Amino acid sequence: MKPMQPYILVLYYSKYGSTKEMAHLIANGVESAGMNVKIRTVPNIATVVTEAEPSIPEEGDIYCSLEELANCAGLALGSPTRFGNMASEMKYFWDQTTSLWLYGALHNKPACVFTSSGSMHGGQESTLLTMLPPLFHHGMMILGLPNSIPALSNTKTGGTPYGASHVSGPRHDQSLSQDEKNLCEAQGKRLGEIVKKLHS
Repeated sequence: MKPMQPYILVLYYSKYGSTKEMAHLIANGVESAGMNVKIRTVPNIATVVTEAEPSIPEEGDIYCSLEELANCAGLALGSPTRFGNMASEMKYFWDQTTSLWLYGALHNKPACVFTSSGSMHGGQESTLLTMLPPLFHHGMMILGLPNSIPALSNTKTGGTPYGASHVSGPRHDQSLSQDEKNLCEAQGKRLGEIVKKLHS
C-alpha cells in the first residue's frame, strides 16, 4: 500500500463567502509551494434542532473529520469575526478534539490563522489571537505573516502580522482587495514551504 502523501489542511467556517474565498486562496499558496492540500469546513449550529444536518453538505467543501485533522502535516484555520472571537461553529468543532489532544496528534505541526469581518475595526486581530489558544494547547507551531511581504505594509484594508484578514463591508459584499489576496496566497505558501522542509 502506498504511504499517504503529507497534506496541509485548510479548515474554515464561512457565513457569507469571504472566509471561504480566503481559504481557497491560501490553498493556492500551499500548492504553489509543492504541497498537497485538503480544504474542509464545519457544519452550521442550529439553536433549535428540528432536523439533523446531512453528514455531507449538498454543495461546497465537505465537513472536516477528526481523522483528517489528526493526519494533517500543517493547518490553516479560518473563521469570520464574531465580537472579536471565532464563530461558535468553529469553536464547537475544536471543543470535540480532546481525543487528539490526549495523544498529541497535532504536536509540532505548523499552523496559521485567518479571518474576515464586516468593518475595519470589527475585531479581526483579537479574533486571530483568540483562535490561537486551542492550537497552542495542541502543541502546534504558530506562523504569522512577516513584514518582508510588501502587501502587509501596503494594505489599506485587511492584513495583519497575526494572519491574513479581509474587510467585507457592512453588507459583506466587498470583494477581497489585491493586497488581501496576495497576503492569503503568501500565508499559504509560507505554511507550505515550512511543512515541506519539515518533511524533506
